[in-house]
Amino acid sequence: MQVEYQRNRQSFSIKERNLLGSFEPNEFIASQDALTLLAQALEKPRGGPDLDTFLKGAKTVLVIVNDATRPTPTSTMLEALLPILAKHGISERTGLTVLVATGAHRGATEQEFSQILGPLEQRLRTCCVSHDAKKKDEQVKVGTTRNGTPIILDRRLFESDRVIVTGSVEPHYFAGFTGGRKAFLPGIAGYETIEANHRLALSQRAQSLALEGNPVHEDMMDALHVITTPTFSIMAVLDKEQKIASVVAGDINQSFYESVRVAKQIFCVQIPQKADVVVSVARFPMDINLYQSQKAIDNGALAVKDGGTLILVSSCREGIGDETFANLLCEASSAGDALHRISRCYRLGYHKAAKMAAVSQRITVQAFTEMQDEQLTGLFITPVHNLQDAIEEGIQRAIDRGIQEPKVLILPDGCVTVPELEPLDTKTKTS
Repeated sequence: MQVEYQRNRQSFSIKERNLLGSFEPNEFIASQDALTLLAQALEKPRGGPDLDTFLKGAKTVLVIVNDATRPTPTSTMLEALLPILAKHGISERTGLTVLVATGAHRGATEQEFSQILGPLEQRLRTCCVSHDAKKKDEQVKVGTTRNGTPIILDRRLFESDRVIVTGSVEPHYFAGFTGGRKAFLPGIAGYETIEANHRLALSQRAQSLALEGNPVHEDMMDALHVITTPTFSIMAVLDKEQKIASVVAGDINQSFYESVRVAKQIFCVQIPQKADVVVSVARFPMDINLYQSQKAIDNGALAVKDGGTLILVSSCREGIGDETFANLLCEASSAGDALHRISRCYRLGYHKAAKMAAVSQRITVQAFTEMQDEQLTGLFITPVHNLQDAIEEGIQRAIDRGIQEPKVLILPDGCVTVPELEPLDTKTKTS
């Protein structure tokens, strides 16, 4: 078997009697090519006027795009948008700003601007900028959510005549799903806003696939409701090859919720049972660091039996990625101590620490990465240097616990694959 690692392949073998299966996002056949899907979505938007009508009278347009840690096909979306913008006198020279929604993360590097803009880099680079959550002079407070989160957003949002939001929708481990409202919070929100919102991720209701009753999602929706600038949304869902499977445009809520339905079809996979060993892979670009790759840990943990082993496969090419959550875990004497510290005093990034600590209390977490061993051990993660050996040792630990025929499950795209146990009635019918 092979899985992605450092844009190449990592090989290993598993005996047939031990292999529960390899579970990828489900097949989804797009009805048209990407540009045709985009054109159709722009011509027939949901819940509002078409883009041509939407842009009438606009002199300045803000286009919000995802950063380089997301697989969103931003350059393809921009390619579809530019001719329509040009009809209204909006171009990279006049009235157009492309804003990279970095949330609380660092700004895009030149290499990442190139990745985001693709073949349009030379044309659009001068009008493309990164949001900076810590630059208070570039932000404005416009309200407060029901949870008490101050709604502080990039002032360019309110200085533009129109806003076009682009993004992709996939499961998110505490916001339920990416896309839609996440373009604004955390995408272009102030640091204080993001920190208050992400504190809500400590709730048991903040889970992958969960929207209704999820305090993180509801907080984001409160922020969305105070935005007065006319907004047009373009939401894509990607297939397992990271190609466009579906596009819905128009009203930001309708485009988001319709895309959620498609995302569930693609990314929610049914598994017959939980496994003793799970190999969960963070594919490019989510393998940038441990902070982003943690999504593969959280999803993979859903498929691991209590006391089992989860092996993260991710290059973590930029290391940890956020020192805040790492420092807390390193200072804690145990996973329980980490959770206690978080409950007493929350800082942005601690939600990651909480998720990681909770997982490590239940199962053994290992990682096959390019990180230094001491970096991982301080985070309650055991480093492994040979994937084959790690799998075999995980099987042996299960045997030592009295399991006669341990099972291994593979998630080749663990950051976005959400494993769910098959319903009991389905098992009964097929047995």
